[in-house]
Amino acid sequence: MNERPPEASASDGVVLLHGISRTARSFRRMELALEAAGFATLNLDYDSRRKPLDALAEDIHPAIELFANGRGGAVHFVCHSMGGLLARVYLARHRPPRLGRVVMLGTPNGGSEIADRLKDFSAYRAFFGPAGQQLGTLRDAATAALLPRPDYPLGIIAGSRSIYPITSVMLPRPHDGRVSVANTKLDGMADHIVIRSSHPWLVRNRGAIAQTIAFLRDGQFAKDAR
Repeated sequence: MNERPPEASASDGVVLLHGISRTARSFRRMELALEAAGFATLNLDYDSRRKPLDALAEDIHPAIELFANGRGGAVHFVCHSMGGLLARVYLARHRPPRLGRVVMLGTPNGGSEIADRLKDFSAYRAFFGPAGQQLGTLRDAATAALLPRPDYPLGIIAGSRSIYPITSVMLPRPHDGRVSVANTKLDGMADHIVIRSSHPWLVRNRGAIAQTIAFLRDGQFAKDAR
């Protein structure tokens, strides 16, 4: 885990949650931009391929609790892909007292048709593990119960460019090569924006980074940059 919380600070903090099969390094550019904007950061590594979402939420709780307790300001969440689903599970169980805003980038809130097509293949199951089975569009009752409707300020950034010719044929347009724009949306979200970026590059895209900071500060994306 890459953790740099100060002992005590009145500034807002941001918890960063990467996607499945990724690491905290994928969020490095976003992390640096957030710090330059005045936020403290907790860029977590978690074993996304070994456990289901509910177990992962318990794994990340001690570090987030320590980070939140060291802050006098709000605690925001910025999440990529499955990290957004993990945040939904986590916040339903362990909501910080001073929860701020949440930004999701390319999160399959409505599931992914790719997971629907591939989840029964042994190679997919071996690589993506238990959490990979929870990414489909048809969720069982147990998985659906883990993901209640958010009751916090939520901004969602979707991508509309693909670098994956094979998986692109499995998705309704527009999409980012992994998740359709339609399936990033969620009832109750405060704002939604589409950026011309592929799924893995959303967290490094300059426009997406700027819009993330705008939402954390203002509760809405910057209209003049859309």
